[in-house]
Amino acid sequence: MEYREKYKRLLRFALTLLNVAVLTGVYAYFWFSYYHDRQIIGIRYFRWGHYAILTLYAVLLYFFASVYGAMKVGYLRAMDVLFSQFIAVIFVNAITYIQLALIGRWTFGRHALPLLQMTILDLVLVIGWVFFARWIYSTLYPARDLLLIYGDRSPRSIMKKLSSRRDKFHIRETACIEFETDEEIFEKIDHAQSVLIGDIPSQRRNDFLKYCFKKDIRCYTIPKIADIMMMSSETLNFFDTVLQLNRNRGLSAEQQGLKRLMDIVMSLAMLVIFSPIMILIAFLIWVTDRGPVFYKQERLTKDGRVFMIYKFRSMRVNAEQKGIRLAAEGDPRVTAVGHVIRNLHLDELPQLINILKGDMSMVGPRPERPEIAAEYMEIIPEFEYRLKVKAGLTGFAQVYGKYNTTPYDKLKLDLFYIENYSIWMDIKLCMLTFKILFQKENTQGVDPGQRTAAGTPEKKKSVF
Repeated sequence: MEYREKYKRLLRFALTLLNVAVLTGVYAYFWFSYYHDRQIIGIRYFRWGHYAILTLYAVLLYFFASVYGAMKVGYLRAMDVLFSQFIAVIFVNAITYIQLALIGRWTFGRHALPLLQMTILDLVLVIGWVFFARWIYSTLYPARDLLLIYGDRSPRSIMKKLSSRRDKFHIRETACIEFETDEEIFEKIDHAQSVLIGDIPSQRRNDFLKYCFKKDIRCYTIPKIADIMMMSSETLNFFDTVLQLNRNRGLSAEQQGLKRLMDIVMSLAMLVIFSPIMILIAFLIWVTDRGPVFYKQERLTKDGRVFMIYKFRSMRVNAEQKGIRLAAEGDPRVTAVGHVIRNLHLDELPQLINILKGDMSMVGPRPERPEIAAEYMEIIPEFEYRLKVKAGLTGFAQVYGKYNTTPYDKLKLDLFYIENYSIWMDIKLCMLTFKILFQKENTQGVDPGQRTAAGTPEKKKSVF
């Protein structure tokens, strides 16, 4: 398999071209057989006009597919790729219809049937493409055998995560640095196809990493907090010794200004768009138990400032009489309406008011409760590092993590966002948020009996 590794990107590119070409070809059929008629579109298109309209469709398709990971065959699960393809196709075809309607000056709904038929055909074709591409990829690049190197922290957490991707990884052997010498582990590395180094002391980790580099053995590492801070460092060449600069200042003044402008524009637009849904949710909550519609709670934002967050109430009144704890899977405190709005993240919509007020941003770390954050910081003092930016309605940890992701992993995700911030990253995370609205694992509660995502005392040690 190793000699085929250099062709992996080329294979993905070829599969991407096939996907875009087939779907653009379908659009070309409907364009030439129906839409380009002067009686329909209102103007006459010549050769370059046809090329422009088809190229625009292909570019849009590639853009949305790239954002949603619809081309990441072998990287994402087959069903994740399929779901991403569905979202990309639906968005592109909706935009295409709006574009054609503007050109032809149609009323809403007119001439929509051919495009609806095209969308159905597209969805059937992408199902075939996903499973064909998955078969090709898994045949050429089967799951890798791994040697897992770990230390005093239990490897159960990472082993459970790896077992969820049997198409990518297979743990063939483990090595514990507490009970085995470096020489014994080096010998195991010599016979390994790939190595995964867990959260072990930096010196020993670096020794194993260098050894893998020397032997040309693929090596995965679980980064430490300091590693993530170093990822965005700037390389300086003042003299013949390379320096890496870490500014550690959060966002620059211009980044903060652009981010605030985007927050105001997007929150106002979303309040207008979602106002009918918000009114309906408020009515259903009130009808259910005649209790208050909104739920206010203290949360933390930039520099540790406490603010009152607004949410639609999803739990029964006085749900925390027995103490503060996160929602568990199947939590009896959640109301019938609450189950629906929590699964679709609609309970978060009132936070648009917090964004407009400046307490929050559209994108940023999840706003934690002061009491729970204090518990996290007893275990992980660095947890406060995520307060270098405003809390967000969505964010890197919210998109790529889950509700029950451990605080240590959430911290790493949030730090990656802070250290690699860009306006484009904010836009991409906002777009990806539409995808996670329909993924149940992102709203999955913590284990029963847990008060926080840090886990019960016996679980706290297994943080990586």
